[in-house]
Amino acid sequence: MTEGQSQRVLVVDDEPDITALVAYHLAKAGYRVATATNGRDALQAAREERPDLVVLDLMLPGLSGYEVLVDLRRRDETKDVGVILLTARRDERDRIKGLSLGADDYLAKPFSPQELVLRVGAVLRRLAAPPVAAGGVLAAGPISLDKSAHRASVDGVEVELTAIEFKLLRTLIEREGRVQSRAQLLETVWHAQPDIQTRTVDMHVQRLRQKLGAAGDCIETVRGAGYRFQRPRPGARKRS
Repeated sequence: MTEGQSQRVLVVDDEPDITALVAYHLAKAGYRVATATNGRDALQAAREERPDLVVLDLMLPGLSGYEVLVDLRRRDETKDVGVILLTARRDERDRIKGLSLGADDYLAKPFSPQELVLRVGAVLRRLAAPPVAAGGVLAAGPISLDKSAHRASVDGVEVELTAIEFKLLRTLIEREGRVQSRAQLLETVWHAQPDIQTRTVDMHVQRLRQKLGAAGDCIETVRGAGYRFQRPRPGARKRS
């Protein structure tokens, strides 16, 4: 059985040659592929086809790729779909903006179709392995959160967290693999307006990492964008 069998990918690009190239290689890898050539058709296809992942160009007629991404993340039926941005925009600001809006990955044109297929597989595997919740306990890598008791532990050892630190960690784990901007975290954790005291997030993340010890490495800084929770890869060394 091929890796992508039964998983659906929506390819959105207004250049027919690129759409055909991407669709061919994804179908060859076993994915079920649908296509769209503009932003509005992409949103309609996402709602109707319910893809597992969207390969999304930024420069689209009508709605831009950024606008499509925002709409996908806003709607309950599409908020968890994987999104890989595929675009000729190579500027770091564009990459940071895309990740901040909720993209899972970013690949600049010209690109290797084989690399794109590998990235699609990597994102889908990550999304298929969400934090494990059982009996009110949320587990991700070495970290476990007892949501009802508001207790956190690392490798079975309890860690004392404040209410804010607990909520911050829970938010990052529940959105594992996706970059969370400081503004998003302020709104979710502190219920604050996104234009005030973003430094508050940095200070709390720093303290949270210290309390988690080696497991604090799971909270990654994405320069210029925010923070992301990534569980350690098998065989990865713990920091001393």
